[in-house]
Amino acid sequence: MGKNKVTAFTRLLRPINSVMMAFAVMIGAVTLQKSVFPITPLLLGFVTAFTLNGASMVTNDYWDRSVDAINEPTRPIPSGQVSTGEALTYASILITIGLASAYLTNLACLFVAVISILVSLTYNTRGKQMGLLGNFMVSACVAIPFIYGGLIYGGVDFTQRGFVLALSFSLMAFLSNTGREVTKGIADVEGDKTRNVRTLAIRHGSRTAAAISVVFYILAIVLSMFVWLFGWVSWWYLPLVILADAGFIWSSLTLLRDHSKENAKKVKRMVLAWMLIGLLAFIVGGI
Repeated sequence: MGKNKVTAFTRLLRPINSVMMAFAVMIGAVTLQKSVFPITPLLLGFVTAFTLNGASMVTNDYWDRSVDAINEPTRPIPSGQVSTGEALTYASILITIGLASAYLTNLACLFVAVISILVSLTYNTRGKQMGLLGNFMVSACVAIPFIYGGLIYGGVDFTQRGFVLALSFSLMAFLSNTGREVTKGIADVEGDKTRNVRTLAIRHGSRTAAAISVVFYILAIVLSMFVWLFGWVSWWYLPLVILADAGFIWSSLTLLRDHSKENAKKVKRMVLAWMLIGLLAFIVGGI
């Protein structure tokens, strides 16, 4: 396999997104366990999250290939770097590895992993036409890893502070990612119209979609402050979450000021960076 082919397969995987999901599992595990961390379940959890998220990214590109030919013509499939058959084989291998890792962890993890990949595949095949409900489906898959992490050591004590913290992290991820999905809809209007994708931007206009995106970002910011005010996290959490929140605020103001396709693309990329910083805040604050 040539270097260009490897690069194309790596781009399909969206490794940054997949690594973020894998770290979310580890955060959930550390937050809920709070004691000794056997390495094998932690590694299995990492592999499950990384491969299943990667499979979701690959199948998303497969189903979006006609839209990407308009919106993102340089993506691996519409550009011809990866064939549709290769993409499906790639996704199948990733799903097999992910579910096998979940099975080797425990049956509860396998159950959640199966539900997660089914939701992802449902979104990729049908959920895009569901507008905001489809956005919620994506965000649910982004939020699940924090809870999944608590299951890798055999279960969750719902009375523990760690569970409340993991649930809060999960909700913050859900809210911020929903805002990003709505922003992405603004950037993809032209291509989405060809598939009758009913995003908020198409149904109500880019200005309204931008405002709704900002609402979700602000809700995530508010929750991030409540977590600290209630004393659920360490002081190390504060500097990073302030940086992430400042980024969300700046991106929100930018999007409200200019809700064009080009700016929405920039904002969705920036928001991914703020989410990554927020993830780091979860790591240092939850341990």
